[in-house]
Amino acid sequence: MTALPHFTAHNGFALPALGLGTYALNGDAGADAVASAIGAGYRLIDSAFNYENEGSVGRGVRASDVDASELIVTTKLPGRHHPRAKARTSIEESRSRLGVDAIDLHLIHWPNPHQDEYVQAWEALVGAQQRGVVRQIGVSNFLPEHLERIERETGVRPVVNQIEVHPYFPQDEQLAYHRENGILTEAWSPLGRAKQLIEEQVIGEVAAAHDISPAQTVLAWHIARETVAIPKASSLEHQVSNLAAAEIVLTTAEVEAITALGRADGRLFDADPASHEES
Repeated sequence: MTALPHFTAHNGFALPALGLGTYALNGDAGADAVASAIGAGYRLIDSAFNYENEGSVGRGVRASDVDASELIVTTKLPGRHHPRAKARTSIEESRSRLGVDAIDLHLIHWPNPHQDEYVQAWEALVGAQQRGVVRQIGVSNFLPEHLERIERETGVRPVVNQIEVHPYFPQDEQLAYHRENGILTEAWSPLGRAKQLIEEQVIGEVAAAHDISPAQTVLAWHIARETVAIPKASSLEHQVSNLAAAEIVLTTAEVEAITALGRADGRLFDADPASHEES
């Protein structure tokens, strides 16, 4: 079993360098995939209210042979539940579907700035943490201005910001901001446009130099930048292969060469947190 490095937030909370993304892992197959991943060595599982699989994730956790206290199960609050009262109920519903006494890590999925209720959502998460029904709280897709506002208005800084990060969209400035403020970076869609990435010459060259796959190369790049990657993997083969990337140490030059693939139009879809509204 691969020993994963951990990254630590401002309050001492730590995340393993690799976790399991569960988007589109639903039903019995989703539960089986989660149980398989935990057996393979994953200790961070990422879900969301909008993935409609919290029940299956919870069932997969209970089906594993690993005690729940060793796991960090994450879910996210959807945009339509930002108002304080709705947020409280949403948190309670997620807790029930996951089948836990307390959610390990709960995030706001998107800030929805035009809706402008994300501070209320953050206040609801702060309250849930104070009541003991959520252990750690964070956000997803927040820009520095959003992060600064919720801390200014509540006095509480997130431990995590889960954002889009991959070689075509490396987010150097945002990662630097997170490091300066002790906020852990999680990367959603860490492999980006995977089919396109594996054809990039630099990815192929680095993979060949280390005798690894292109996917492992990209995951090793994330780890080198102290970004927690949460790739989706339904099969045990892919789950184990992804975990093995933690054993790969890239050179500074290799990391910089992959980062140089970044593009101004590198986002996977039109989802700028400054304007995107998630339902």
